Amino acid sequence: MTTSYVRWGEATVKLIWEANDSLPNYQLITSVHGFCFYEGQLLLVELNHRGWDFPGGHIEENETPQDCFQREAMEEGYVSGDYQLLGHLIVDHSENLIWDENGKYPKVGYQVFYRMNIETLHPFKAEYESSQRIFVPINEVGLYYPKWNEIYQEILLEAANFRTK
Repeated sequence: MTTSYVRWGEATVKLIWEANDSLPNYQLITSVHGFCFYEGQLLLVELNHRGWDFPGGHIEENETPQDCFQREAMEEGYVSGDYQLLGHLIVDHSENLIWDENGKYPKVGYQVFYRMNIETLHPFKAEYESSQRIFVPINEVGLYYPKWNEIYQEILLEAANFRTK
């Protein structure tokens, strides 16, 4: 378990990574993300107005976290494959002085993370919120991802080493 404080806009948020194979309370899951690997490299997608990122997003109505991850990987990266749950980030706003109790995020919420072995690269059509995809060595992610932090690094290493467990 790793704890870190990060700046999200004007807020300072406490993040705690918990590697496990169980999902947190569904009502408190704010987003689902994943690290997708193909031939030893990591998929990054260029999201409109946000830059390079890994696939992920919000759960839609009547969607499970697993369904959300598969949909986001297809919509943003046009990839599909075998996936495994890695764990979740606890996003804790308890010390965030500007957290809004009427906002869309709970005081303590969760971001769920998966790992995918890409089995199919579908034609990239840029029909949703991403404009392109690339594959990079995992040690070069920070060159593309401007808000890379130690928590993401830990989750990425967990994902990269998952197959050897």
